[in-house]
Amino acid sequence: MAKLILSMDGLVLKEISLTKERTTIGRKPHNDIQIDNLAVSGEHAVIVTILNDSFLEDLGSTNGTLVNGQPIKKHFLQPNDVIELGKYKLKYINEAPKAAGAADFEKTMVLRPGQMPKAAPPAAAPAALKADSDVTQKPAPAPGGAAPAPAAPAAPAPAAAPARQGAIQLLSGANAGKELVLVKALTTLGKPGVQVAVITRRPQGFFITHVEGATFPLVNGKALDAQAHPLNDHDMIELAGTKMEFFYK
Repeated sequence: MAKLILSMDGLVLKEISLTKERTTIGRKPHNDIQIDNLAVSGEHAVIVTILNDSFLEDLGSTNGTLVNGQPIKKHFLQPNDVIELGKYKLKYINEAPKAAGAADFEKTMVLRPGQMPKAAPPAAAPAALKADSDVTQKPAPAPGGAAPAPAAPAAPAPAAAPARQGAIQLLSGANAGKELVLVKALTTLGKPGVQVAVITRRPQGFFITHVEGATFPLVNGKALDAQAHPLNDHDMIELAGTKMEFFYK
């Protein structure tokens, strides 16, 4: 599990586990991590944690947010990164291994002409299995020459339910009509600096979470909140000025 080590002038003040999908940092009491210092804005920054990844976003703070000494607006946190808020420092620790490696994180997809990948062709259907085995073992004759009773056919094993494959089709803009199959555990959509959201694939389905931007994406005309929102078949998403439809293939 990822965590933050809060310190000031080399003195460790507390340890905070990133158990929520959205962890706010600021001077006001309602923040998850409250730092009561005038150098810290009322709502200074937020950390969005999805699976084993965490994103840091500055919320337009007065004095800004530094990571490893560099000012940032949005940053994909790496282990041992040091977040600086005035005199306070938050060291990011994440010892959890990534389930599917770095390839499981898709780069932010900017919705521009020609940038959308084409939909993957449907997989070929598996060949039909033979109903009977090539070799049938005959039962031994019963005592006295009586014909043995035919064996009852074995009940077929129940087929495992295949995992449902999600996809998104763009409905507006220069890429209208193009389709993106959600094959990764985490897919990032939007326009950096404007509005960004991530769609995660979980055992119970697909979820969309707001990551960056002053306004939240819309799902079926309703604005999301700070928490992950489950996606249903044929949900309509509006993100960064683009309309798209989520559906199961």
